[in-house]
Amino acid sequence: MKDSLLYSKSMDFAIRCVKFYKYLKEDKNIYVLSKQLLRSGTSIGANTRESRFAQSPADFESKLSIALKEAEETQYWIELLYRSELISEKEYTSIFQDSSEMVALLLSSLKTYKNQQ
Repeated sequence: MKDSLLYSKSMDFAIRCVKFYKYLKEDKNIYVLSKQLLRSGTSIGANTRESRFAQSPADFESKLSIALKEAEETQYWIELLYRSELISEKEYTSIFQDSSEMVALLLSSLKTYKNQQ
């Protein structure tokens, strides 16, 4: 399974996380939480990309499962930033919606893959 939508969306989301990290760090002086968001948000795309050349079906499923876990972690950091009143509701809603799309795409890809096995 080679889901180009998943790969392009995960890259787009990683870029968004890099830009959001830069904004949080430089404009809001939020260092630790922004770094956590950067790590988990960019890891989604890295694991998705790694799945393209998985060594086995189990490795493929594992990479997508790790990406899903990272997407869930990213949502945690976004929610923490919002509930700690470090980002606005508008900022929260926008990036959380994108992270939810990543979760949905990963869940769909994993479900499709498992149904093919």
